[in-house]
Amino acid sequence: MNLQEYINVVHDGKPDWFVSECNSYYHQSRINNIIDIKEYLSGSHLINNRPAEMWNGKVFEPRRIVLQYAKTVLNFSTSYLLKNPVTITGEENDVKVMKKVYKQGKFNRTDLDIMDKLVKYGAVYKYLFIDKDGKIKSKLINPEDAYPIYNEQGEMICFIEHYTTDYNVSYYNIFTDSTVQKWSDAGGDFNFLGVFNNPSGLPCVYKNLNELDNTDGRSDLEDFINIIDNMEDLISKYTDSIYKFLNPIPVVIGQRLNIKDGKGEIPTNLVGVGLNLDDGADMKFIHGQLDFESFESVWKVLKQSLLDISNTPAVSMNNTDISNLSEVSIKLLFSLADIKAGLNERYIREGFEQRFKKIEKLLRLQGIEINSDNIDVVFQYARPLNETDIIDNIKVLKELGVMSLQSAIENCPMIYDVGSEMERLGKEGNGLENTDIVNS
Repeated sequence: MNLQEYINVVHDGKPDWFVSECNSYYHQSRINNIIDIKEYLSGSHLINNRPAEMWNGKVFEPRRIVLQYAKTVLNFSTSYLLKNPVTITGEENDVKVMKKVYKQGKFNRTDLDIMDKLVKYGAVYKYLFIDKDGKIKSKLINPEDAYPIYNEQGEMICFIEHYTTDYNVSYYNIFTDSTVQKWSDAGGDFNFLGVFNNPSGLPCVYKNLNELDNTDGRSDLEDFINIIDNMEDLISKYTDSIYKFLNPIPVVIGQRLNIKDGKGEIPTNLVGVGLNLDDGADMKFIHGQLDFESFESVWKVLKQSLLDISNTPAVSMNNTDISNLSEVSIKLLFSLADIKAGLNERYIREGFEQRFKKIEKLLRLQGIEINSDNIDVVFQYARPLNETDIIDNIKVLKELGVMSLQSAIENCPMIYDVGSEMERLGKEGNGLENTDIVNS
């Protein structure tokens, strides 16, 4: 099914079909979920809806403690994979061209934004184009403004970018394989703003796995948001109990004091006041007892569950004491993070492959030929390293003659731009030839 057939079948061939498409239940449900996630990350948590209570005859405003653990966990996932720029590998000439495109388009900077939105919202889209200076640039389309259209085979046949400005004017950018149509409702009526050539085609799709929908992603936040809600509820109620039940009450044990005309009555402000009791009598403060051990036990279970489900190492959130760890111990501590980063690498790599194809197409229009199939990327996880052990092992392997200088440089924790380092060594007269590995 192509786009025109889709419009005829789903929207009865209406000229303003894109409006009803954006207003469909499927897209509105998806967009509302994204907006809910945005509001949650901005501090609109379930605990804020906790109502006021009546206590001791007065209105009591309960504690509403907001824990922004979600931001910490999601930022860790993003930084762990892309804190270090990706390294482009492949044929020497193709890599040099791609390195120049990356530098001019600032793709490494936008990769962090892509990963950030991927883990937060499950999907994000990026459109590539040639600017007025002839440079290949990209535009990140926010997931709440994105309306992809797929046919019955799961292939994207159209993409709509829809947003509304502050002065209540809606804009619709309709992307196809060859054109971009622009519409707006300025003035109350739909206005056709023009159709433009689209050499790069549809936007690149970056999405993770969604068990219920293979055309859309799923936010990582949905896996552990209920755990954070319970942690906020637990600590808020426990803090309230301190103010409610730890208010001491003076109690006199023994013969009752002779109270006449207010004399002998226990003062309400006993601090700094002496109290005379009859012989054999006693006076003490009674207050409620809080079971802090139960609170601590439940809190630890919830926090550990948050770390387990989000694949976040406990050591990264100060949940484990460490000292003098070997390289193997560090890898064990970050094994779950490596597994999660491996999955995220797979999802973002699929988007990179689409990107390389579109860059190849745009470069061909400029008379530059590359083969994107010969280009690959290498990710360097932000795992802590025991640099001393790694360098000692590299030194031993190099002395034994079982490791080349290039492999030694690639595994050195202090060198990220392997290609540039090899070129510098070649210029210093070490007899090295230019490598086909260039850091982006």
